[in-house]
Amino acid sequence: MRWFWVDRFLEFESGSYAKTIKNVSLAEEHLHDHFPGFAVMPNSLIIEGLAQTGGILLGESTGFAHIVVLAKVPKMRFHSWACPGDTLTYTVTLIDARNEGGTIEATAYVGDRLVAEGEIMFAHADQMAADLPFDLSQKNVVFDVGLLDILEVGKAGDGTQRVQAGQPT
Repeated sequence: MRWFWVDRFLEFESGSYAKTIKNVSLAEEHLHDHFPGFAVMPNSLIIEGLAQTGGILLGESTGFAHIVVLAKVPKMRFHSWACPGDTLTYTVTLIDARNEGGTIEATAYVGDRLVAEGEIMFAHADQMAADLPFDLSQKNVVFDVGLLDILEVGKAGDGTQRVQAGQPT
């Protein structure tokens, strides 16, 4: 995978749900052409941010034993947009996890404004047909070791869990 469309994890409950954020910045080259005069985050990249969040949730639920790939987006509805300066909040819930893959429900918000909602399905590439190449390029998978580093944001330098907002100290 080449680009990360998630900046930070806010919440993570193993095998259940995850919440991440993506800060939309005019420094992102793709926004200069999409659309000239009214820069908006492309819907396909919002889907990718949701897929990265959901792929890590699914992958972590199996101890990262499988190669998780986005299989299909059976349902996704866009209600609004995200512009430079906005913070997208992605929330995903694991609704089905099997040996061959899994499904998440996903939402994207900017503040209280719903931007997108839908479902994303994943496959475990290592469980698929035997004719698939086993040297599958990491750029095609939902997450790789580099993206997993963002899970460490909630930990102190010594590896202990930092106090989350709203939790007693």
